[in-house]
This record gives sequence, structure tokens and C-alpha cells, in this order.
Amino acid sequence: MTSAASTVFVVTAERSRAVRLAGTLAQADVLFIQDAETLLREAHVRVPDVVLLYSDTPGVPLSQVLPMLRQRQELSNTWWLAVGTHGLGELLAAGADALISDASPIEALSLQVQTMLRRVVQARSAHDRVGQLQRRMDTWEHEERVRDQLVHMLVHDLKNPIAAVMGLLEIVQDDTRVPEDARDLVRIARDETQHLLHLAANMLDVRKIQAGKMNLRRELMFSPMFAEVIEQARGDIGSGLRDRNVRVEVQQDMSPADADPEIVRRIMANLISNALKHTTNGGAIGIFVSLLEDAVQVVVQDNGEGIPEDDIPNLFAAFEQSRLTLHGRFDTGMGLAFCKMAVEEHGGTIGVESQRGAGATFRFTLPLSRDTDDDDDSADLLV
Repeated sequence: MTSAASTVFVVTAERSRAVRLAGTLAQADVLFIQDAETLLREAHVRVPDVVLLYSDTPGVPLSQVLPMLRQRQELSNTWWLAVGTHGLGELLAAGADALISDASPIEALSLQVQTMLRRVVQARSAHDRVGQLQRRMDTWEHEERVRDQLVHMLVHDLKNPIAAVMGLLEIVQDDTRVPEDARDLVRIARDETQHLLHLAANMLDVRKIQAGKMNLRRELMFSPMFAEVIEQARGDIGSGLRDRNVRVEVQQDMSPADADPEIVRRIMANLISNALKHTTNGGAIGIFVSLLEDAVQVVVQDNGEGIPEDDIPNLFAAFEQSRLTLHGRFDTGMGLAFCKMAVEEHGGTIGVESQRGAGATFRFTLPLSRDTDDDDDSADLLV
């Protein structure tokens, strides 16, 4: 069944051929086109769905104009049917989609045209769907660019004033003239300011990783560097760790990991901060670094409240966090989302084990340096 909007051109010197075909295509407009020149002119006025090219049409050979017509964008969905007894090879070589003998019954010719019309409808429908999807994609890409620009602007506009506030709070905190109770308030204000800075940085980094713009500066991380990075991460968190029992163990003489120390520091800071958030004063936090067969494993565990089982599957998603927390501090969940993305960007894995009321254990791995493995293999061969 064809559409009322379908248009069929019949290019032939015999008008009767177009009239006979029109009698079998009730839902299509069949137009008689007497020669190649008329075809070129009419195709500019009205886009046909199917064009019948009779090989015996006098004048300029249709095989010469067909390649020009097939190059036109508006005719990309048009089907071209060569009809005749002689000269069909030239039309087929020029770009005809199919051919049929002019001795065929009109019913056979009509059936062929109807099949082509259905394919035109299907092609245009698919083209429309592709166009809709492309417009949605363009809209989504525009929204992503706007979000990236907004996040970038917010973070960079916030970092400098936040850093300035932190510096001033440190000065006040170290001033001996400030009463002890007021100094405690200043310390809390500084810790919260540090937390705000982490939120802003995590937001920017998550967007960078999602956009594929996080360029890792990999180095060989030996045991001493892991100890140094952990110490720096503890300093990034603030004074809250003074009220926790923190235990750090780094296996000595490990094969080096291939990682970005600054990003590893950020991962550690987020995981330690998360442990701090879910423990009370006097709680225990353990940080352990050890060598596995093909990676370095880092473990951060605490004896806090634990994570409900239902929350674990979504724990590393942005804007998700455990419903249970010992503190009222707002958290976007960006910290753990950043950890997952950053670890996987390194080629490692991250996971969590937890039991309600028995704390949580986060583990992530970093791949070993391939250069070191190659050197070891070379040494073995030399021996």
C-alpha cells in the first residue's frame, strides 16, 4: 500500500505507458516525462519517489543524466528503475537500482514500482528517526558543554576565596591570644572549609574524567612514595583525624606501581575522609598498602557504623551516599565517584566490604609498572 504523497516519474516518449501505470497505482501521482531535458527540469521542481527510465527514450541518453541526478542530495532516497529491452546495461552502470523488461505485464511493472515505493517510505522514516536522534545528540552535547563550563567556572571561582579563608583561619587558630574554646570553633570552621574545597575539586575532576580530559602523569610509585602520599592525604583532611586512632602500614621493597601520585593522594584523601565521617571520636582507621601478584593493593578500613547492604551497589555513583551517617555534613557523593573513576582510569579496580555496625573496608588496586616487569624478564634472559 503506497502513500498519497508518492510521486512516480515515467520517462518515455510514449504517454500511454504512463497512463497504463497510473491506472494500477491509485495512491500515487504518475507524471509523464517525455525526455532527459524535461526530467532534469521537473526533478528540480518536484522530488520523485520512483523514476522509470525507458531505455528507448529519444534525445539525450538517460544514462548520461542519471549520474548527475544521483549526486543530488534531495534525490538520495529516489529509486531508479530501468525499463526496456536494449540499453539496460548502460543504465545499470550509470546508477539504476533495478531493471525490468518492457515486455513484462503491466501488473509485474506495477508490483515492482510498489515495492520500491514501500522502500522509499521505509528509508525516509529511518532518515527522519536518524535526524531526530541527531538533534537530540546535538542538544545533549550542548547541555554537556554548558555544564562543563558552569562546573569549571564555579570551581575556579571558588578555589581562590576558599583557599584565602583557610589561610586566615589557620592564622587565627595559631594565635595564642584566641581563647581555647574559640580556637576549637575556628578549627571546625577550617575543617569545613577544607571539606568545601574537596567538594569543588571532586566535582571538577569527575567532569574531567567523564569527558576524557583527565591526563594522568604516571610515575613509578615505590613504597616510600606511598608512605609520603598517605601522609599528605592525611594532612589534606584536617584536624579531625586527631580524634581517631590511625594505623598506617606500607609493605617495604614493593615493586613500583604505575600511577599518578597526585591523583592517588586525592583518592586516599577521599577514602580516609569517608572513614572519618563514619566513625566517632576514638574510632580506628587503618591504611594498608601491600603487593599482590600483578598490582599494588591499598586498603582503607574503619570500625565505624558500616554501610547498609542496600546502599552498596550505588555507593560509587555521583550524588549517592549512604543513608546512615554519624555526622550531619552534606555530601554530594562525588568523592567516592571520583575514586572509582580515577582508579579505573589507572586500569585498577575498587570495591567495598561492609557489615552494619562493624565498619567498612575499601580496597583498590593500581597496576604494576610494565617497565619493571620487562626489566626483570630481560635480567632473567641474561642469566
